[in-house]
Amino acid sequence: MATRVPLAERMRPKNLADYVGQKHIIGEGAVLWNAIEQQSIPSMILWGPPGVGKTTLALLISKALDRPFYSLSAIQSGVKDVREVIEKAEQMRQFNQEQPILFIDEIHRFSKSQQDSLLGAVERGTVTLIGATTENPSFEVISALLSRCQVYVLNELTKDELIQIVDHVLKEDEFLKEEDLKVEEYEAILQLSGGDARKLLNILELVSQAALHSKQAITNEFVAQHVQQNRVRYDKTGEQHYDIISAFIKSIRGSDPNAAVYWLARMIEGGEDPKFIARRLLILASEDVGNANPNALLLANNCFQAVNVIGWPESRIILSQTVVYLACSAKSNASYEAINKAQAIVRKTGNLSVPLHLRNAPTKLMKELNYGAEYMYAHAYAGNFVEQEYLPPELAEAKLYEPGKNPAEEKMRAALHDKWKGKYGY
Repeated sequence: MATRVPLAERMRPKNLADYVGQKHIIGEGAVLWNAIEQQSIPSMILWGPPGVGKTTLALLISKALDRPFYSLSAIQSGVKDVREVIEKAEQMRQFNQEQPILFIDEIHRFSKSQQDSLLGAVERGTVTLIGATTENPSFEVISALLSRCQVYVLNELTKDELIQIVDHVLKEDEFLKEEDLKVEEYEAILQLSGGDARKLLNILELVSQAALHSKQAITNEFVAQHVQQNRVRYDKTGEQHYDIISAFIKSIRGSDPNAAVYWLARMIEGGEDPKFIARRLLILASEDVGNANPNALLLANNCFQAVNVIGWPESRIILSQTVVYLACSAKSNASYEAINKAQAIVRKTGNLSVPLHLRNAPTKLMKELNYGAEYMYAHAYAGNFVEQEYLPPELAEAKLYEPGKNPAEEKMRAALHDKWKGKYGY
């Protein structure tokens, strides 16, 4: 008997109307929808967690535009494979054939030289590149290539969207639709899938076979009995990835080095990318330590650079040193709160004019209009300071930065009070 095609492949959407999720980019009237309607799409990077439909979306775009489709995996392909596809595309152009789409899965795994090999073809329009990545492209895709692509963020599928996929499968799959199969409870199957639609369908295929054999409905208990969980203690592509990084960050923020190193070890033993950990430490050093200890950001940045040079297993020592230092450091989120307040004000008042005395005056006309007039150059005054207003008049009373209650920022608080008196009346 012929082997059945896996359920996940059988139920891969055949057109954009069947595609579930990502309405913010592919829903009717959204940016990608409009680009497809206009028969003109840019090269792009699809960034999102596993199982949210990056590969499927690339295939559907190609189908909707009736373009040739070439697919490479960054794990298995090299520069030679890229060049072969580009050569085929060049030949197609000579015969006035449609511009092909080159899809590269896990493009973040391409080396710099491999990514460089794509630049010319993307810039000339020989191919339309669609790269898929689970990692932040700002860190993993070279800037030259990134500047030639639009980045579209794909969100995790919601509970309702995952349930929609399950119900659609039971109704439309060529094999399951003929069976009287009922799902009475969804929680277990959704939890085990971790938001990954591909994993969801693999689990559904397994439990549906068992349910049909035993003539039972699919319940949470039934799923737990028939799915060999054997889940690793740290799944870097699943729900525990987010739970453990959350516990890790909160332990450092909470000044508990024991817990912080424990969660670090969980990630190390689970095979987490050390660069991912180092990036999170960089963010934390500014967000949660800040000016309470400016050296924290310096150490975190050095840690990030060292991890990129050293690699496993020695990187674990550098990460551990940085984690312990950050956990034991004084904490302040004052700078984080300041930029949040400032952005909130800008969203409401982002059209306020720059005061005339703060404007640059490179031309005669601007000088005649009093651009820069009455500006006081701080270095020309005692202590390199003179009191003047730097905000738009409408925001003169706004207080955005509130120094934290720690020795380093208390010094800042005192200095601001000495300079500004009532304006910064901390």
